[in-house]
Amino acid sequence: MTLASARRSVLVDDVIQRLRAEITSGRWPVGGRIPTETALIEQLGIARGTLREATRALIHAGLLQARQGDGTYVRATSELSGAIQRLDSELSDVLEVREALDAQAARLAATRITPEELTRLGDLLTQRATAWQHRDRDAWIEADHAFHQGVATSSGNALLDNLYTALGPPLRRSMTTHWDEHGFDGADHRGHEELLDALRTGDATHAARSATANIDATDAWRGTTPAPPSGTS
Repeated sequence: MTLASARRSVLVDDVIQRLRAEITSGRWPVGGRIPTETALIEQLGIARGTLREATRALIHAGLLQARQGDGTYVRATSELSGAIQRLDSELSDVLEVREALDAQAARLAATRITPEELTRLGDLLTQRATAWQHRDRDAWIEADHAFHQGVATSSGNALLDNLYTALGPPLRRSMTTHWDEHGFDGADHRGHEELLDALRTGDATHAARSATANIDATDAWRGTTPAPPSGTS
């Protein structure tokens, strides 16, 4: 590698990191279009070729998505999330992975959650119940996902939290599917109110069982497994 090409490589890596920072910070939100090529060239003070090389790298990593004639959009906040989205997993696969993550997150959160986090989870369940009563699908999905993400965050395990964040898009898609399927009960207390009670008392075993019961209940109304007795969760 020549000195000139080495300098260019370092410059491209620097631009990649600067663009990635805009994505991971939320300044460029998922689903939003990033600034135009002309604007970024002026803002970063770089050549067009350098910007295009950095952008291609982030597209390949799954963070950005180029839309012909419409610009470039943010697809994911991390390489892991982008890779998961490209898999286009079946709902059953998503539920199996979610069961493992939810149970472990609940088990860990039971001994690590803070009073402030408990309060926030309680508020989210109130929002979730209200959204269900008003048949507000989008608000229900947001509150439901935020609750489970909050439990993952409260686990105190950064890797588990990041994995759950990366699964965000397919999890939201699965909840959209749930909403439209016959027999779905978006007010089911299993894995929600019962889980929160277990977290409040610090009962790790009951918390994990409640989280698992939530997935079992989903499988039950989808007709894949027998419904678990309510009292066992």
